Amino acid sequence: MKITIGSDHGAVELKEEVKKVLAEFEGVEVKDVGTFGTASVDYPDIAEKVCADVVSGAADRGIVLCGTGLGISIAANKIHGIRCALCNDVYSARMSREHNNANVLAMGGRVTGFGPAGEIVRTWMTTDFAGGRHARRVDKIMALENK
Repeated sequence: MKITIGSDHGAVELKEEVKKVLAEFEGVEVKDVGTFGTASVDYPDIAEKVCADVVSGAADRGIVLCGTGLGISIAANKIHGIRCALCNDVYSARMSREHNNANVLAMGGRVTGFGPAGEIVRTWMTTDFAGGRHARRVDKIMALENK
């Protein structure tokens, strides 16, 4: 599985921790699109880079991080084909995959600790989409992009 990850300056430390968690998974390739320091950058630019990989198929999924996760998740969800879920707990992470087939995970570096973030990522990475009635709903979500 290929994962593209990116953060703004407010979540660089969390991004590095998430990359350590992703390294636990055999066969997972991680592409980091930045940022790589604490100098201020604009989170929509990072969301665009990560989501471009997901939409093009260069990545199977993406992870986006900013201070709260809010701004970057909103930006990600503006991109056609993206279902980005802001997750602050394991249950939401599981449901985002199982029910919503989220292809991008968002978290906040200033609101989510390293330990909880690791559990969120592990859950999100190992939960499959349930399909069935949820597939119909995801199709309806995606159809909204064309209205």
